[in-house]
Amino acid sequence: MITGIKGTRVRRAAAVVITTGAMIATGALGAAPAQALTVPTIAAKGGYVMNNGTAAKLYGKAENTKLPTGSTTKIMTAKVVLTQANLNLDAKVTIQKAYSDYIVANNASSARLIVGDKVTVRQLLYGLMLPSGCDAAYALADKFGTGTTRAARVKSFISKMNSKASQLGLTNTHFDSFDGISNGSNYSTPKDLTKLASSTMKSSTFKTIVKTKSYTAKTVTKTGSTRTMAAWTNTNGLLSSYSGTIGVKTGSGAQAKYCLVFAATRNGKTVIGTVLASTSITARESDAKKLMNYAFAR
Repeated sequence: MITGIKGTRVRRAAAVVITTGAMIATGALGAAPAQALTVPTIAAKGGYVMNNGTAAKLYGKAENTKLPTGSTTKIMTAKVVLTQANLNLDAKVTIQKAYSDYIVANNASSARLIVGDKVTVRQLLYGLMLPSGCDAAYALADKFGTGTTRAARVKSFISKMNSKASQLGLTNTHFDSFDGISNGSNYSTPKDLTKLASSTMKSSTFKTIVKTKSYTAKTVTKTGSTRTMAAWTNTNGLLSSYSGTIGVKTGSGAQAKYCLVFAATRNGKTVIGTVLASTSITARESDAKKLMNYAFAR
């Protein structure tokens, strides 16, 4: 009997030890809270990131501050083109000398389009978004604006850009150019540009273009022969340096400094955001990576 009592006491003591250990292991006795995420510090004057699926804000810095946008403006150029009624992406546009002259006069980024060549709308969109061709932007504005003169068509196209901004609720955005080479009134905010990019990424054509690292166009020359253009390389370095990147557009300029609208998908979650007025190409990419790492961790 005594032996039986001792055995019972031992078994009860062991049960207490096991139960207590299990409670500690599972946190039932009050484990320390998980360490809070550190909000990143970025070089850019403004930044914004949101969950692309829910539109929930994940980060903001001067998110509603109006800043020059540089060539991130071309996201809206593409948006206007891609929302045209009865759009034919295979329609051909003849490259005019005015587009080439514009590049030279403004020392602008170029898709190196050749005067007289017939280039499809789809190819112009690649030339717009990958090498950030201002000649491609000019060609698209001339094609999709309305009016009897080139100046009138360009003015009409820019008006369409502003109308589209209004339709999208981008209340702190205004465009005075088709490419970001501003006359002093071309601006947006980190939040507005992120919303614009999110909307434009709903286009499968746009989404395919902006995640493309390199593209080679075959155009028709004025004599009817076929020309293979030099490959266009995407200026978005994140496509090669940040896993999951799916777009979208770089920008730079004397006033705009260094800008980047970015998006990436990991484990089924897509985040999209913007940094404006960063200090260098390296810094804008570093800023974007910090913000995406933070967003994915939340």
